[in-house]
Amino acid sequence: MKRVTPVTTGLLFAIAVVFGYEVLTQAYTSDTAMIRLGAIIPGLLERHEYWRLVAAMFLHGGWLHWFVNSWALYQLGTLYETLFGSWRFAFVYFTTGIIASLASSINMKSGAAVGASGAIFGVLGAFIFSIRRSPQYRHQPWTKSLISQLVFWIVVNIAIGFSVKFIDNAAHIAGLVTGLLLGLVPQRVPPQPPGQVVIDLPSSASSQNQP
Repeated sequence: MKRVTPVTTGLLFAIAVVFGYEVLTQAYTSDTAMIRLGAIIPGLLERHEYWRLVAAMFLHGGWLHWFVNSWALYQLGTLYETLFGSWRFAFVYFTTGIIASLASSINMKSGAAVGASGAIFGVLGAFIFSIRRSPQYRHQPWTKSLISQLVFWIVVNIAIGFSVKFIDNAAHIAGLVTGLLLGLVPQRVPPQPPGQVVIDLPSSASSQNQP
């Protein structure tokens, strides 16, 4: 099946450009610099710095953090956008990412958090019910295998988050739960039946103290 994914492509490009700036300025090595660029901080609602809820989704704390999240976004975003459309993908991605950022700010005591993985967990969650509620996809032979993979990686990454203190599991869980709920929303215009789709899910969508 031909994949047309302008939203995923645009997000990956924007994230890469922002990280390129971080590398050139060495911003990712300093909490102060990352906060200036838009990292999530405690009490951002009280400060009325709502722009951070979105800005932090485009920032990353290092090469590995950027690569893992970009790979996960490429794998999951291109498939979800192809199956369910660009508008639905954009809505799921930004809604879950914003909720994840908000949960991160409420939960954190100090420091700063950045990253796209709260939104990526949101897409993971939305995938499950989006497929199960789709009359086009739920009976396809690849459906059961895909959902099993999604559930497996959700469990693995949440478990890793509880065992590694600098991973922001509050953001991951908030994004995941929001995504699961959004996956229940029915589609007004059913997508075209897909061809055979194969996807290799990334081994980790976790972040370094980041949503």
